[in-house]
This record gives sequence, structure tokens and C-alpha cells, in this order.
Amino acid sequence: MPALLNKDRPLLVGPEVPETPYPFTIRGTVVKGFGRGSKELGIPTANLNEEALEQLYTGLDLGVYYGWAQVGPVKSTVYPMVMSLGWNPYYKNEKRSAEVHILHEFPEDFYGSELKVIVMGYIRPEQNYPSLDALITDIRTDMEVARQSLSRTAYKEAQLHSLFTV
Repeated sequence: MPALLNKDRPLLVGPEVPETPYPFTIRGTVVKGFGRGSKELGIPTANLNEEALEQLYTGLDLGVYYGWAQVGPVKSTVYPMVMSLGWNPYYKNEKRSAEVHILHEFPEDFYGSELKVIVMGYIRPEQNYPSLDALITDIRTDMEVARQSLSRTAYKEAQLHSLFTV
């Protein structure tokens, strides 16, 4: 069983107030991914469609980001999220992906739904792992980093961004 958190990593990242290029927004449709998030990792992800990937800020580093996400219609609940952007080297993907893990348990899949994301900051670069347990430990750590980093006032306010309300 993997460790709960990676004790060698800080649990708070980024400045007190987001700096350029943050925040930035992404909208897309949830599409089927590789099917590993829920089944293999126990960490379900919402995969953004190709058009949404093209919207991403040019020059972004591959890696893990944090912010807020909303599934479905405007004024639905906004939840914290982590997003992996890259090739997922542990799985040797041949296609770049943006996989959003919303920090909330949903009762069912939401393929085909609109997903709106506001990215508030960067957690860490993409990397390979020696084992599945090491990968899961780092993902759990990313989730805690997102929770703690988003708890700061300037980051909390982004939940009210017009992307989610208009």
C-alpha cells in the first residue's frame, strides 16, 4: 500500500497572490481517457477534449497544476482540482493529455459534460516513477498541495470567477 503523502515535498506552493500567467481558464468537453484513473489508481480523472488542449496557454511546462473546476451548467458547484498536463511517462503515453482530478466524489461518470477549469498555479514537473505506489503517493500529495494552496484568500476568490457564474 502506498504512503499517504510524500513527506519530502512542501504542501503549500506559489506566492500569496497568483502571478502571470495565472489564473487562466480552459473550457472543454469531458472525453473518455485511458481508463486508468479510477480502475488502476483509485483517482478518477476527467479528460479534456483535443480542442480544449489547444486552448492551453502556450509555453506551459508539462506537469501538475492546481485550481478550480466546475462540471455541467453555470452556477454548479465549483470544486478544487489538480490537472496533469503531459505524456504520463509511467504509462509511456504516445499522446499528450490534460487530465483533471476534481477533489470531490461524483456518483457517476460525466462524459460529454462541459468542464470549466481555472488554473491558479503549478505544483511540480511531470516525472516518471519506479512503481505504481510511488505514483499514487505523489498524486495524493498533489491533491493535498492543491487543497492547502487554494485555501489562501486570493486563490479562494477565484471560485467566483465569471467562468463559473455567467
